[in-house]
Amino acid sequence: MALGAAGVAATQMLPGSASASVAGATATAGAGVKVSGTVFKLGVASGDPLPNAVVLWTRLVPSVQGGAGVFPPSVPVTWEVASDSGFATIVRSGTASATASLGYSVHVDVTGLSPATSYWYRFKAQGNTSRTGRTRTAPAAGSSPEKLRIALASCQNWQHGYFTVYQDMLAQQPDLVLFVGDYIYESTAYSYRVRRHEGSGEPKTLTQYRARYETYSTDADLQAMRAAVPFVVTFDDHEVEDNWAGDYAKDPVAEPTATFLKRRAAAFQAYYEHMPIRLAQKPSGDDILIYRSFDFGDLARLHVLDTRQYRDVQPTDNATALQAGRVIMGDAQHKWLVDGMAGSGARWNLVASQVMMAETDSLAGEGKEWAYDAWDGYQVERAKLLAEFQDFRNPVVLSGDRHRTIVSDLKLDFDDVDSAVVGAEFVGTSISSSGDEDLVAFAAEWAPKLADNPHWKIIDARRGYLLLDITNGTVDAQLRTISTVVKRDGTTSTGATFRVTDGVPGVVRTDIETASESASPSESASESASESASASESANSTESAEPIDTTDSASS
Repeated sequence: MALGAAGVAATQMLPGSASASVAGATATAGAGVKVSGTVFKLGVASGDPLPNAVVLWTRLVPSVQGGAGVFPPSVPVTWEVASDSGFATIVRSGTASATASLGYSVHVDVTGLSPATSYWYRFKAQGNTSRTGRTRTAPAAGSSPEKLRIALASCQNWQHGYFTVYQDMLAQQPDLVLFVGDYIYESTAYSYRVRRHEGSGEPKTLTQYRARYETYSTDADLQAMRAAVPFVVTFDDHEVEDNWAGDYAKDPVAEPTATFLKRRAAAFQAYYEHMPIRLAQKPSGDDILIYRSFDFGDLARLHVLDTRQYRDVQPTDNATALQAGRVIMGDAQHKWLVDGMAGSGARWNLVASQVMMAETDSLAGEGKEWAYDAWDGYQVERAKLLAEFQDFRNPVVLSGDRHRTIVSDLKLDFDDVDSAVVGAEFVGTSISSSGDEDLVAFAAEWAPKLADNPHWKIIDARRGYLLLDITNGTVDAQLRTISTVVKRDGTTSTGATFRVTDGVPGVVRTDIETASESASPSESASESASESASASESANSTESAEPIDTTDSASS
């Protein structure tokens, strides 16, 4: 254990069906690209790639924060897909309608494409042409891709810092970006912010949520990333409200269920309007079907969860967390996941979870202090699922939410060091949320607690993302960290590396394993604290912005 210093074959699998495809370039993908006109200020994106289809997205706005009223009720938008960046050979084209009812967003599910093929796309409307995007379809079902490269991202708070780490992510050329939640933050305006977003209060109406997404969508680095690589997305809490659970707000007294559900409906619609997802994911009032899965040939199946909409309210004590019948996925989704894993012929079962599945014990020594908003708050359902993991090939959970990199073995009993390991989990750190933390203080806080979390391989407080290379034999992961997010000149590096081996449950840290495989937990913790302090001293040697409030990191 250590404390850190600081084309795919895919079929979208919808609950209750075998498969579904709902109809509906980098040469110009850089952050400095000029876009003709103003209606495409929010950029372009693609997502949910299939062997013969991909979703293309854009949203028209007359100005960065402009109202929709200047457009007619429906605006025709021409789209083109080409086999080359110069659009000499256009293979698919058409016209979509951007309507006021959906905020003038456009979701085109382009079908009839060739598997394992790169395409370039663009939109035209109101005399304007969008930037050019690049996407890629999946190889044919049943094929055997040599490698799948996934960038795991989450938690990008506009006020806490810049999204410059996307520059490194773009350079790494992933096949797919998996974004597991907290794409926006509903937070009020901070007095100590790194940069200002629109408005001073929390968004509660559709207009206000749209405005918040407009702010985030203007980030040049985020725009470049979305234009260059297909995304698969799910939401966590901050797309609606901090720590909401099922039909309940964080404070159900101040925000009764009826009021909260109206807010949730607005948040879900705004989410749909800004994400490259299919018509099947269009919300119906205050409900949205976001859990779904994708097959990546015979290499991997990606199961994308919804751990917010169907959960019970978070517990406030350990006794409640241990109660039977409490769910984080709900019975229908749990069955869908288990059936999907059982029916997968893929080598790797990847599970995208918004929140951390492995146990967190934040109390050094005797007793337990769990993370109630994560799977810790739903102990019985987690135990059931981990027991079921034993029947499936190579379960690997990919999570976010914590603003930390935490890499863990998944065990039947986290209290028993000899308990069977049934899988591995990679919790990715944040893009910017929590800003530049004091890594010396972080190491001092967590080094004494590592012995209480022996299933952890690392906990690291630096910002960044995880880059995973998935092959037949291994999942190799790199922690990519950035030196600062409160200034634009952050530099990136590899903070640690990890490996999961086919047929061997669990994960090993490969950058220190040989040297420290015989070290005791206390020795590893001591080494880790030194690494953290060293990184913090280096970070603190440069000028920084005002301190970032990290209260969000406790509730994520």
